[in-house]
Amino acid sequence: MTEEPGQKDSELGHLPCSMGCGHKDDKAGLALSQSASFSHQPPSTPASKEVWKKGGRMFSILLAVHLALLACTLVSSGAFEKIAVHDYDVFFLLTVMMLIVIIWIIFYLAGTSRCPGAILGKDSHAGPIWLRGGLILFAIFSLVMDVFKIGYYSSFYSCLSAIKIIYPIVQAIFVVVQTYFLWVSAKDCIHVHLNVTRCGLMLTLTTNLAVWMSAVTDESVHKAHSKLKKNMTEEIFRWLLKVGMRSSSVEECNCNSQICQIFKNGYFWLYPFNIEYSLFASAMVYVMWKNVGRFIDHHSHHIQRLKFRLFRRTFFVGIMLGLIILVSGLGVLILYEVQVNSSTESSKKSQALTMYYIFNIVCLSLMSLVCIGGSVIYRFDKRDMDRHKNPTRTLDVALLMGAALGQYAISYYSIVAIVASTPRDTISALNLTYALLMIAQHTFQNVFIIEGLHRQPPKEDCKHESHQKDLYGLTFVNINAVSLRVPDTGTTLAASAAAGTEAMHASDLVRSLTAPKKMNWRRKFLREISMFLLLSNIILWIMPAFGARPQFDNDTELNFYGDSMWPAIVDICLPFGIFYRMHAVASLLEVYIMS
Repeated sequence: MTEEPGQKDSELGHLPCSMGCGHKDDKAGLALSQSASFSHQPPSTPASKEVWKKGGRMFSILLAVHLALLACTLVSSGAFEKIAVHDYDVFFLLTVMMLIVIIWIIFYLAGTSRCPGAILGKDSHAGPIWLRGGLILFAIFSLVMDVFKIGYYSSFYSCLSAIKIIYPIVQAIFVVVQTYFLWVSAKDCIHVHLNVTRCGLMLTLTTNLAVWMSAVTDESVHKAHSKLKKNMTEEIFRWLLKVGMRSSSVEECNCNSQICQIFKNGYFWLYPFNIEYSLFASAMVYVMWKNVGRFIDHHSHHIQRLKFRLFRRTFFVGIMLGLIILVSGLGVLILYEVQVNSSTESSKKSQALTMYYIFNIVCLSLMSLVCIGGSVIYRFDKRDMDRHKNPTRTLDVALLMGAALGQYAISYYSIVAIVASTPRDTISALNLTYALLMIAQHTFQNVFIIEGLHRQPPKEDCKHESHQKDLYGLTFVNINAVSLRVPDTGTTLAASAAAGTEAMHASDLVRSLTAPKKMNWRRKFLREISMFLLLSNIILWIMPAFGARPQFDNDTELNFYGDSMWPAIVDICLPFGIFYRMHAVASLLEVYIMS
C-alpha cells in the first residue's frame, strides 16, 4: 500500500482564491488570497525527500516480510514435536527482536524526535485518545500476564531453559517502552532519519505480529491439551504428546503446588488481552509508518475538538439495551464454561450449546436490524462526506474488512458441513441460523461503521445555540429590509436571495431555525445505535476470547471435516474474528463521538 507524494497534502494552500470568488468584492478576494498564501507555505525541500520515499518504503517492507516469514516458520514449526524446533528457540528469536526494538525506540525518543525540524506537523487523526486508552488497558493486563509467567516458569527453573524466564521479563520491558512510545509519538510526522525510522517502525510492527502469532499458537495448544486431558488418562495424554503434538518442557515438570496452578491458569486466561495488545500496537505503528515524511495540510487536517459526553443527548435506550445484552452474555458464558468444560454428560453439553446459540441468534438479529436502521438514517444525514486523505481511517476500513474474513470463513465452512450432513437436529438448525446471521451482521455492521467514519463531524452546538438566540431576539418590523448579522462569525445573512432581488420569507427563516433541531434528532439515534453496537461487540469479543467456542464442541463440523482439518481452520480464522470485535468497538466509539 503506497500513498501519493506528500506534496499533494500541501497543494490546497496554493489554490488561487479568485477561482472561487466573485467580482463583487475584489479587496476581500485579494486579502483572502494573500492570507492563504502566507498561512500555509510548504517546506522548500519536500520534492528531494519524496524522490526516495518509495525506495525507503520498499526496503522497510522487504525487511518486515523476511522477518515475518522467519518468525512464522519458527512459531509453526515449534508447535509439533516431530520437528526439531523447540519453543525456547521461538522465545530466543522473539527476545532478540524485542531487544532491538527497545533500543531503536530509545534512539527515536532521545535522538530522532529531538532533531531540529524533525516533526513539522502532527496527524490529528492518528492515535485518538480512546485507542491509546485501550492500548494502555491491554498493556496493564499484559504486564500482569508476564508476572504470572515469571512466577510459573520460576517454579521450574531447575528443569527449564533460562530463556523461558528471560522472555517474559524482556516482554514486560518491551510492553512498557512501546506503550510510552505510542502514547507520546503516535501522531508524529517525522522528517529526519526517514529510512532508519521506516525500518524501525516495520521492525516494531513485525515484532508485535510475531508475539501475536506465538501467543495464538500457545493458547491453541494449551486448549488442545486441556481437551485431551479431560477425555483420557495422564499416561495416554503424555504418550500422545510424544507422538505428534508439541510437548513443552513445562509438561515434563510437575506442577503440584497451589501457587503454581494459580500462575498457570492465570497467564493463560490473560492471553486474549496480550493478543489484542499486539494487534492494537501493530495498527498504531502502521499509521506512524505511513506518516513518515508526510506533510500535513493544515486546512484539511485541523484538529477537531470533539468532547466525549456519554450521557448527554441520549435517550439511554441504546446503553440500557446494550448493558442487558452484556450482562446476559456474561451469564451465558459462565453457564457454558461450567456445563461444557467441567461436565462430561452429553445432555448438559447439548443444553449449553442450545443456550449459546439462542443468545447469539437474538443478539446478532438485533445488531443486524440496528445496523440497517443506522444505514437508513445516514441516507437522510445532510453532513458532507469527509474525502480528505486519512491513513488512520483507511487502515480502520481495511482492518474491518480483512478481519471479518476470518468469521466469514468459519461461517461458510459451518454452512457447508451442516447442509451436507445428515441427520439434522435442533442444534444443527440453530448452528445454521447462527452462521447465516454472523455473515449478515458483519456485513451490515461494516457498512454502518464505514459510513460513520466517512462523515464530517457536526458543527459545534454552541454556534447553533448562539445563532438561534440572536435570531429569536430580533423584532421583524419590515421583513423585506432586515438583514441579520451574526456576532460570532461577523458574516451578514442578507434577507434577500442570492441574486439580491428577492426577500427572505418568514417560512424560510423558520425552516432554517428548525433544521439544526432535526439534525440533532438524527444524531441522537445514531449515538444510541453506536452505543448498543459497542456494548454488544464487547460481549461477542469476551465469549470466544475466554473459552466459549462451540466450533470445538459441536460434533457436526468435527465429523464432517475431521479432527485435524476443522481445528486447524478454527485456530487460523478465529483470532481474526476476535480481533474484528475489538477493532469494531474502537471504531464504533469513534462513530459515537463523531455523531
